[in-house]
Amino acid sequence: MSEQTPDHDEAHGEGLGGRLNWLRAAVLGANDGVVSTAGLVVGVAGATGSRSTLLTAGLAGLLAGSMSMAAGEFVSVSTQRDAEKAALVQERRELATEPKAELIELTGLLRAKGLSAKLAREVAEQLTAHDALRAHAEVELGIDPDALTNPWHAAGASFLAFTVGALLPLLAIVLPPDGLRLPITVGAVLAALALCGWMSARLGAAPVAPAILRNAGGGVLAMAVTYVAGVALGASGV
Repeated sequence: MSEQTPDHDEAHGEGLGGRLNWLRAAVLGANDGVVSTAGLVVGVAGATGSRSTLLTAGLAGLLAGSMSMAAGEFVSVSTQRDAEKAALVQERRELATEPKAELIELTGLLRAKGLSAKLAREVAEQLTAHDALRAHAEVELGIDPDALTNPWHAAGASFLAFTVGALLPLLAIVLPPDGLRLPITVGAVLAALALCGWMSARLGAAPVAPAILRNAGGGVLAMAVTYVAGVALGASGV
């Protein structure tokens, strides 16, 4: 009886790892948006109760933060992409000028992964015959030549994640009546940070409670510091 290939949709390999990395980046971006904007608007609320001032400060912080996140991610991923492309050019050159040495190198890399000398040589020869550049890129460099990092995607994802996170404290501080702004904002921010902490822990297969406590504690500290500073500035008439 021949074995049946399991029929399921479980994700494998780089696809799963790539999706998890994007999810982690999105969670961290949203978390940054929540904390930085909450700290800003709570600090301003400590100095003034003007709704227009709070809205202006919050929007300015949202736009500045989201653009900064996007620009930073674009520069970082562009640098990574340039390095990947340079490594592929170098590998292509070496394959053209020193094919035997590259075959020996690939065999050694496969042996280091646990294959026997004979099997490693056979696999290296077959991979080289099929697509030498891809074989070396994936085994030696850890790069998929057809799926290089995209700086525009990374920048867009960071911009969107930060904006979504920043909108929550902004809306929480400007929509409620004056007497309820701070408690509603603090409550909403803590709930959002707890969710971000839970998601980051789940994605990293880490304990949930410490992640939530760290996240919420950092948000409380940020809001407390900026609120005290705002109250002090407001009281001094600055």
